[in-house]
Amino acid sequence: MTYTGGNIPKLGFGFMRLPVIEGDENATIDIEQVKRMVDVFMGAGFTYFDTARGYHGGKSEAALKRALIERYPRESFQVATKLPAWMAADAEEARSMFETSLVESGAGYFDFYLLHNLGESRSALFEDYGLWDFAREQKDAGLIRNLGFSFHDKADEFERILEAHPDVDFVQLQINYADWDSESIESRKCYEIARSRGLPVVVMEPIKGGSLVKLPESVAAILNEADPSASLASWALRFAASLPGIVTVLSGMSTLDQVKQNVEIMKDFAPLDEGERAAVDRAREALAKLPVIPCTDCRYCLKGCPEGVRIPVALASLNILIAFADEYRAQENYDWNAEGGEASKCIECGACEDVCPQHISIIDELKKAAEAFE
Repeated sequence: MTYTGGNIPKLGFGFMRLPVIEGDENATIDIEQVKRMVDVFMGAGFTYFDTARGYHGGKSEAALKRALIERYPRESFQVATKLPAWMAADAEEARSMFETSLVESGAGYFDFYLLHNLGESRSALFEDYGLWDFAREQKDAGLIRNLGFSFHDKADEFERILEAHPDVDFVQLQINYADWDSESIESRKCYEIARSRGLPVVVMEPIKGGSLVKLPESVAAILNEADPSASLASWALRFAASLPGIVTVLSGMSTLDQVKQNVEIMKDFAPLDEGERAAVDRAREALAKLPVIPCTDCRYCLKGCPEGVRIPVALASLNILIAFADEYRAQENYDWNAEGGEASKCIECGACEDVCPQHISIIDELKKAAEAFE
């Protein structure tokens, strides 16, 4: 491990939910608005920008070039991008994504480069395509300063990847107070594994895709009582940024107002104190008591499904609706993760219900998911 990132301000700008021109059928990114957002972000002293080859249909890196890289000295900011092996047809196409990212972004080199979204069956592709060795070669050539990976799975798989590749410089994990003790995401367990290895952590989803600013009133009241002047976003961002060993906390900001709010929260960042941590704990406990579908993401249901339905994804998306009434985030979660295994493919064979430890009426829930998201 040769981490060279230095001391980076604790708010990072995620280029995955950028504003688009209203009414444009091609969802063209509103570059002029993005430039204003970048200017406010940089003007407040923040410097970390996170993109990926696949964001915005492959247009995010080019947007970063126009809004940031062509307008500011290269040494004044950090660029992170990612290689999604699962978007490639073969090893050659996967490897070509690196050069494409260099060209599209105009970055010259990447301060942080990630193998994108490891976990589940996706991890094997990075091995099969030889991408670990390929990325190390790019690092040796000086085109990557810090090499890591982003991860969406459970702690056992995270540990396995690190055992196989102990030389990574950092990792990117989904961490927020709602998922901290989640049996399906295991944020705390993954974070503790990273810390036990001395690995710096970049935090993604600190506001759970925006859901933690749309809390049920009973949960929001706990945080508002603890500090009436603090926004719900501030609780989420500060929880993640208060953890030791954090490089920065990413926020996928979509509007100029969001940028202004977040930089105001984080420009004079102070870790949560003991009373504030206790308030977050109470909010987490209240969220855990909501009547969500009791899926633990054990995935027993997946093994016998003849149609390959992504059952845990469907249930997790429904739970976002139940807990947060966040239709956008629920749909986004479903669209990103259920492709090829949509709920509507269920043939009601009952194999999943026979093995579900939680005795969930999965067939009925899949019907609800198909109606809600397809």
